[in-house]
Amino acid sequence: MATQLVTKYSRIAVDVQAPVARITLNNPPLNIIDILMMEELAETLIAIEPRSDIATTILSGSQKAFSVGVDVAAHIPEKVEQMLAKFHAVIRALVGSRKVTIAAVHGHCLGGGAELAMVCDLVYTSELAIWGFPEIKLGCYPPVAVTALAPLVGQKHAADLVLTGRSITGKEAASIGLANSVVPEIDLEHAVQNTVDHLSQLSPAVLAITKKAIYAWDSIHFDKGLARAEKIYFDELMKTEDAQEGINAFLEKRLPSWKCK
Repeated sequence: MATQLVTKYSRIAVDVQAPVARITLNNPPLNIIDILMMEELAETLIAIEPRSDIATTILSGSQKAFSVGVDVAAHIPEKVEQMLAKFHAVIRALVGSRKVTIAAVHGHCLGGGAELAMVCDLVYTSELAIWGFPEIKLGCYPPVAVTALAPLVGQKHAADLVLTGRSITGKEAASIGLANSVVPEIDLEHAVQNTVDHLSQLSPAVLAITKKAIYAWDSIHFDKGLARAEKIYFDELMKTEDAQEGINAFLEKRLPSWKCK
């Protein structure tokens, strides 16, 4: 099948050449995930899903980064519920996809960007990539990470990353289980292509069924866990003064003055 380029999108680039669909986050320079990007990602994943000729979906970032995460301005009280609904629709589409999903990570991969990458089936990271979940520094927490990070990296590593908000290199990310493999940045595309070439020799139908079987148990817990994390986010976190102070301080480019309530 000839390459099909979808040009109507402003925040992502889509290149479909069966059996592979490549989705590139394209909101330079750091690929901040705003509402429009969420909508475009969801629309693309929904369009790809029924195609029996597509076995693999690759997610990557343009220019300097995979993604530094969700637009902080979208976390303000009047926007946060819509933002989480749209972002988690993308997450649920990735988690529920019958395609083998691959994340190719270079540069910064933070917050919602790291959540997008971590829910992919296979993750390849540059050794110089910077991973992290810095939401705690803004008076928030990452709902997808609090739900799904511990099963990937273990409870202690998950608590460390989420509670401190510290960043780690691609090398450390791979060592704790956030990525399948770490390579020099110049070799990242080659590493991904090797896996794509291997998967392309296999049956898309069998891959889809096998993937469903692999996640049959985990998917039940993920759905319930994410719903619970969302409820706590809205019912408890967003009612604290510190959640609002953290976001406001970031937008106003100042240090937060925590109210401890």
